[in-house]
Amino acid sequence: MCYVYILECADKTLYTGWTVDLEKRLKIHNEGKASKYTRARLPVKLVYVEKYENKINAQKREWQIKQLSRKEKLELLNNGLNNN
Repeated sequence: MCYVYILECADKTLYTGWTVDLEKRLKIHNEGKASKYTRARLPVKLVYVEKYENKINAQKREWQIKQLSRKEKLELLNNGLNNN
């Protein structure tokens, strides 16, 4: 199983990524080891997740979400499309 996720950073910005181990990835983000972007904006919290059967579909969806504006990402979060 693969996951596409959105994190809310301490400065209220949003970060999108994908992983095969969501719990471990979130821990690594909050340790400041996952990405330069989140390292400077700790702590982060998980606000959105989608599940995918394979890496290719997860990466495609990650790219799609990254193309959205902040407003569109917030609409995604608020529309209850969260597939936790």
